[in-house]
Amino acid sequence: MTSYGQHPLEQVLENRIAIIDGAMGTTIRTYGMTEADIRGDRFKNSSKSLLNNGDLFSLTQPKMIGDIHRRFLEAGADIIETNTFGATSIVQSEFFVDDPREKGGRKDPEFYQKIIDDRFLGDLAWEINEKSARQCREWADRVGNDTLRQRFVAGAIGPLTVSLSNSPDADDPGFRVVTFDQVKAAYMQEVRALIAGGVDFLLVETIFDSLNSKAALVAIREVFDQDNTKLPIMISAAVGRGGETMISGQTVEAFWNAVQHVKPLSVGLNCSLGPDLMYPFLQELSEKADVAISCYPNAGLPNPLAETGFDFGPQDMARYLGDFARGGLINIAGGCCGNTPEHIAAIAKALEGLPPRRFERSDAVASYAVGAREESQLAR
Repeated sequence: MTSYGQHPLEQVLENRIAIIDGAMGTTIRTYGMTEADIRGDRFKNSSKSLLNNGDLFSLTQPKMIGDIHRRFLEAGADIIETNTFGATSIVQSEFFVDDPREKGGRKDPEFYQKIIDDRFLGDLAWEINEKSARQCREWADRVGNDTLRQRFVAGAIGPLTVSLSNSPDADDPGFRVVTFDQVKAAYMQEVRALIAGGVDFLLVETIFDSLNSKAALVAIREVFDQDNTKLPIMISAAVGRGGETMISGQTVEAFWNAVQHVKPLSVGLNCSLGPDLMYPFLQELSEKADVAISCYPNAGLPNPLAETGFDFGPQDMARYLGDFARGGLINIAGGCCGNTPEHIAAIAKALEGLPPRRFERSDAVASYAVGAREESQLAR
């Protein structure tokens, strides 16, 4: 068993609802960045479009990324996330490696083993993660010192562009484009780089494939074991209209049962349907889980005609998150896609003074029911 003393964020959660930041991608949009801006001099000769590779901005436009962190912190965020939603070699390969399907081939484990072994992609993923973590750390400490209120950095570990749970080939349901070990290897590299950059905890977020998330959790545990280190873990899933994790089809309760052995600092829901459709699923998770509950939904459903690309404005999000708080459902609140610093400021103001959800942990927060080797075997 592995355990550690109370984390400073736990002390915050005992007294009030903590605020997590909003959407990096949405806020980047407000800066009017172009393809040339994201490429800079370093990537100006890349053959594929990079504009949707928002993680690269940490390397090519660090002042903008720092300014976004500052704005979320000044809006009231206790927790800011690293700009690393897609900062694995697997996701980065979508922007730097030609798709073999365009020439009659296919993506398969042989293809992804080359991705895992690619030195350029590995070095790039490490650099994005470490530098983004350092940028967050700098601003969290600066604003924390100025306001005499500690701020925290979450190392964001996002989903992949490939699935371990489903086959992309309707005629071969047993086929997988990637293996568990390959996904784990990509996540292990990301975890080590985030830790090297100084994050306070690791956030496995926007989970829509539970087996992918299991690979991320095994990766975290193996890094902890191999490097003799440990940090708290936060877990957050995206759900569909039936309360199921998207690709995996697990219900909220089944998802919690699949990850509770990790003894996370928090578990929750993010992204998904928007707050207006999330209440019953958040309520179910709150009833089942014995750890802190986080909630940072999209600002409603996508709407290309809206200013942020999503329907809900700051006051809408404040009203819904306030309802969650008054219902005794949440310990950590914020926003995902469509949520700008103005949204987070409104949420923070609406939740000020409202009591956090009360819960009783059955064990120390950072204990693990099984070791990494055993868990890896179970996940397969």
